[in-house]
Amino acid sequence: MPTVPDAMPTRESRWLTGGLIYPQLANRLRAQITIGDYPAGSLLPSESVLAQQFHVARTTVRRSLAVLEDEGLIVTLPGKGRVVKNADAQTQASYRYQEIADALRQQIQAGTLAVETALPSEHTLRRQHEASRNTVRHALAELEREGLITTEHGRGRFVRPLHD
Repeated sequence: MPTVPDAMPTRESRWLTGGLIYPQLANRLRAQITIGDYPAGSLLPSESVLAQQFHVARTTVRRSLAVLEDEGLIVTLPGKGRVVKNADAQTQASYRYQEIADALRQQIQAGTLAVETALPSEHTLRRQHEASRNTVRHALAELEREGLITTEHGRGRFVRPLHD
């Protein structure tokens, strides 16, 4: 009568894990980005979709995507996902508040909004940019952090002198 080994037989798993898998997956995704399967500005599939597609654990996908993000090939946008960046752009996709802040920043730099001039009200900015109050406030907060504008309680927001 044949003896049964003490150890259970190992079955091949459809899930691959380990330290050497995530660089391989990063290489595959990098190649797909390079050949244009995922062109600049496109949204990558979710972690769970990639895990199913490549038959790997989701944490392996996450580590692979982190490698690509460190290399500057992709950017993670909370609430949107991971987006392929342009080779010639610092950030491919931007949020609505960043677009509003950029528009105001350009007006300030061009002199359209002169030093100590009042900025348009939140209501006006909401209508101009078809954005929510929170989005407009987020844009204004960014400009205030940069030192381009200041808020005077009860009076509004004003363009700051550059030397302040």
